Amino acid sequence: MSTKVDAKNEKTLNNQLIGKVLHTVLEFCKKNVVMLIALALAIITAIFVPISKEYLDYFDFKTLACLYCVLAVVCALKNVRFFYKLAQSIVSVFKNLKICVLALVYVTFIGSMLIANDMALLTFLPLGYVVLNTTGKKDYMAFTFIMQNIAANLGGMLTPFGNPQNLYIFNRFTIPPLEFMGIMIVPFLISIALITLCVLVFIKAEPLEVSEEKIDLPPLKTAVYLALFALAIIIVFNVIPYWIGIIVITLVLLILDRKALVKVDYPLLLTFVFFFVFAGNMAKIEPVKNFLSYLLDKNTLLVSILSCQVISNVPTSILLSQFTNNYKALLLGVNIGGVGTLISSLASLITLREFLKRSPEKSGNYLLLFSVINFAFLGVLTLIALFI
Repeated sequence: MSTKVDAKNEKTLNNQLIGKVLHTVLEFCKKNVVMLIALALAIITAIFVPISKEYLDYFDFKTLACLYCVLAVVCALKNVRFFYKLAQSIVSVFKNLKICVLALVYVTFIGSMLIANDMALLTFLPLGYVVLNTTGKKDYMAFTFIMQNIAANLGGMLTPFGNPQNLYIFNRFTIPPLEFMGIMIVPFLISIALITLCVLVFIKAEPLEVSEEKIDLPPLKTAVYLALFALAIIIVFNVIPYWIGIIVITLVLLILDRKALVKVDYPLLLTFVFFFVFAGNMAKIEPVKNFLSYLLDKNTLLVSILSCQVISNVPTSILLSQFTNNYKALLLGVNIGGVGTLISSLASLITLREFLKRSPEKSGNYLLLFSVINFAFLGVLTLIALFI
């Protein structure tokens, strides 16, 4: 009898273990859809272009190194709640819903210029929820999240490290920093104006009280992490070799905050690796090469914008850069193309995930509002870019 009971318990435990493993795998797949798509594309193209040592030429190691350094330091700063404290200090100044939402959007906008769009959203979307939920203004969450998402995608366009695709194009074409910012300054300023106008028009000036959580930053760690962040930025601008940054940042974080190294968005890094393989292989498939070269010769800007709507802006940057030297049009296209469909930017999928975690019953309304606002921004910015 005991043998049967033990066997039954063992079977139950095995089923529970299998269930947990399947649940973990499913959750991982949901969170990393873009990476898995990139992997699938890399495998498919490898059928046509057999794996060889030439694959090593596909990889832009500096881009991967810079992205790793920035992500690692940002994780460390997040762990001491530096960005939350910064945003809280700004938001707590305002007691008006309209200005408060504008402050949240601006914080995300500025954050994307410094820490990349996806990290800015992961940092400041939870703050937006806390502010609106604790003050009884949760009905404004969808609009606020959408505007934070647009701010993250468009705010990062001005700096080489603001968006992952910027970092790649900046390094691939060796664009001088001032020229880079000169290319992006007009759509950047127009984006600020459009975002501000939307918030001022659609958010009411209702009284608001924001509850504050006391946060004490550890002085030494904060100072060290800010110094490491400065080091990561210096690497982006080619002041020192990228391998120095990898060694210094990794060693310091191993001592002060190993969890930061664990929390680095490695799936994002792998996404780049897989897309490098995909893009490199596509460039060697003659019919594809000829077709894309033909389209890009016609209008690099529009082709890059439309491509973002289908395969997202990061893979578009990597793929199309194989077939054109018109980095100005490509740079404009992949940044403007970050708004539009849900898959035009990884950041948009992050925002959707964060919203559904907090308000899954309103997914339909969110998607409709998201589409209307994003395509309006896409239309206006595309028209402006065509005349720059």
